[in-house]
Amino acid sequence: MLWLLAHNNERVLGHGAVAREVWRLYFHWYGVLSHGAFPAHDTLWQYPPGAGAVLLAPGLVPGLSYFQAFVALTLATDALITAALARAGRRRGRTLLGAALWTGGLPLLLHLPLVRYDVEVTAFAVLSLLALSRSTRACGALAALGALVKVWPALVLLGIHRGRPTRSAWLSAAVTGAVTLSAFLLSFRNPLAFLRQQGGRGVQIESLGGTALGLARHAGWRGTVRYRYGAMEFVGPHVHAVATASLALTVTAFALLLAWRVRARHWTDATPYDAALSAVLLFTVTSRVISPQYMIWLLGLAAVSLTSRQTTQRPVAGLILAATALSSVAYPTFYSEVIGCTWTGCLLMLARNGLLATAAVLSLTRLWRATRRPEGTVRAPWTTGSHVSRPRLSAAPASLKGDRG
Repeated sequence: MLWLLAHNNERVLGHGAVAREVWRLYFHWYGVLSHGAFPAHDTLWQYPPGAGAVLLAPGLVPGLSYFQAFVALTLATDALITAALARAGRRRGRTLLGAALWTGGLPLLLHLPLVRYDVEVTAFAVLSLLALSRSTRACGALAALGALVKVWPALVLLGIHRGRPTRSAWLSAAVTGAVTLSAFLLSFRNPLAFLRQQGGRGVQIESLGGTALGLARHAGWRGTVRYRYGAMEFVGPHVHAVATASLALTVTAFALLLAWRVRARHWTDATPYDAALSAVLLFTVTSRVISPQYMIWLLGLAAVSLTSRQTTQRPVAGLILAATALSSVAYPTFYSEVIGCTWTGCLLMLARNGLLATAAVLSLTRLWRATRRPEGTVRAPWTTGSHVSRPRLSAAPASLKGDRG
């Protein structure tokens, strides 16, 4: 990945566009943030205030330029994630497959992960889930910090076992989030300016809706592609309807996840991991924007799921790997084809998004089936608020009918 970054200006690697975001855009934001303000009037700034801390961090590294420090910190975060996955995989009943997936899957995105701050965001989600078995409070706190950087890590709390674990993790997240947000409000000007920019975003060409519009151009639709809000978006008739449909699908996905949580009866150690992956997959697929760096999130969560032998998401992880490889073919290699909505670009996006949509449906289906109460079991009468099940003892000898062992 470092070798590819050193050859970033090659045509097949995007003519330098991939790394430009750090030394031009991030460094510009760093200059604004270092003066105690968020870039309130910059339409490209669409991130929660915690992102400011991540973008300020490279400036604190002595002896390196901003670009060099950013890459070094990203590599260090990558190493931290790998070490955490490897440590979790060595525990009893676990596997190193998660660490292997992260290590082998990330380079499928070429050098892109080194010049985006999504590795840092993913670290919060991964560490939050891996901390769950030891401390629900630490799990909640890390999820809240991640949410303040890029919102989606809050979804990792969805699959925590109902009852005391959920209350502890969610309370910790609420307190941590409130305290940290208050610190930003007191230390910086305009920390909530990102909310204005998010509302104006349209349909990005790499999203599921964008794929439909790209294909529609071959059927006579007269829309065009423009650079807006930091992404290439479609502009033209019916784009607003497609954006509205995407939001409706996101709401539907959230309703399905809530329904799963209400109806789930059988939890394993892997259930919080699998639920986090399923939730982020659903929200990614239904989003108006699916940037290639979003695949970093999915790789990290799939890796966490694969640390457990009880996971239901192994086939989903395979689909995510395939979608990741296609993402790097679309961007940066054939991005001009995607922008031009040629048949090559449209088919690439159709294949990548088809894999993601299939992975999302398969993920939720497998999660739902795995957490239903197994047939022929009853809730143990001596448990309160727990979902422990035990076999029904029909036709058991009289001497065993009172045995709870």
